[in-house]
Amino acid sequence: MITQTTITRNKGMDIHQMEVFLSVFKHKSFSKASQELHLTQPTISAHIKSLENEFNCKLFDRLGRSIIPTAEAEVLVDYATELLETMNDVREAMSKVKNSVSGKLIIGASTIPGVYVIPRLMSAFQEKYKDVSFQILISDSLEVVTQIERYRMLLGVVGTKVSNDHVVYEPFMEDRLIAISSPEFTAKNRMTLKELTSLPLILREEGSGTRRETEAFLTKHGISLETVEIAGIFGSTDAVKQAVKAGLGVSIVSQYAVVDELNHRILKEIHLSDANITREFYIVTHRRRSLPRLYAAFFEHLASEAKKT
Repeated sequence: MITQTTITRNKGMDIHQMEVFLSVFKHKSFSKASQELHLTQPTISAHIKSLENEFNCKLFDRLGRSIIPTAEAEVLVDYATELLETMNDVREAMSKVKNSVSGKLIIGASTIPGVYVIPRLMSAFQEKYKDVSFQILISDSLEVVTQIERYRMLLGVVGTKVSNDHVVYEPFMEDRLIAISSPEFTAKNRMTLKELTSLPLILREEGSGTRRETEAFLTKHGISLETVEIAGIFGSTDAVKQAVKAGLGVSIVSQYAVVDELNHRILKEIHLSDANITREFYIVTHRRRSLPRLYAAFFEHLASEAKKT
C-alpha cells in the first residue's frame, strides 16, 4: 500500500515523475499528457513504469486505447498533489527572497474571459514580470469552480456564479450579452425580446456561463426555453458563431466574442428595444486557501486592469 512514508523513502522517484503521473491521472490518457507536458509518449510511459517499479504496483489498467487509474493511483494522487504544492511553496519562498514575482501561473477560465479577455491582461502582466509564464485551462464555469473546490487549481475567472460554499467570488468586470444574427437572416436591426425568441435560437451547452445567464434572463422575462425553437446547442462560442453565420438562427453571446465579426459586418447585432442583458465576470478562489505571492500579484493585476476597461 502507498503511504507518505513509502513515498519519502523512495529516493529513485523525482518531482518530475509526479508531474507526469498527475497529468496522466487528470487526462486518463498518455497521449494527452504527452501533449500537455511536451514529452514523447515513450517518455511518459517510462516515467509511469518507473513509478510502478518503485511502488511495486500497477497505477493504470490499460483497456484498449483507454486507461483507468487503479486503487493505488487514487491513493497516490493526493500525495503527489501535496508534494508538488510543497515544491511550489519552496519556489515561492525563494521568489520572495529574491524580491521578485516569477514562476508558472495556472489559471482556470470559462470560455469568454479565457479566450477574449485574459490574454490581453496577461500580456500587460508579463511586461511587468518577465519571469512569469502562463497556462490557461479553458472549460465551463461549473468545471472551473469544481477544480478550485477540489484544490486542483488556485485561481479561476468565470462568467457566472455557481452555487458552492467552498469558493469566493470577486466581481471582476462587466460584460454585456447581445443578440446576433447573420446579415441575411433578418433585415431587422432592432426588435423586442418576444420577437427575438420567436426566431430559431442557437445556444451554448449547459454549464456554460453564457447559457446560464441567458436562461436566467429569459426566465426573468417570463420566457421558457421549452416554448422557444432551439435550432442547435453547441459546445463552444466559436461553434455558435459559425452556426449563426450559416443562417441557422439567432443567438445571445458576449460582446467580447464578436468584436471582429461586428467590425467586419460578418455578423450584426440585433438591438433589443425592451431588454438589456449584463453580467459580471468573477475571479474565483478557494475560501480556505491562501494565494501564493505569484497568484496574489496576478489577482491584484486583474482587479486593477479591469477598472481601466
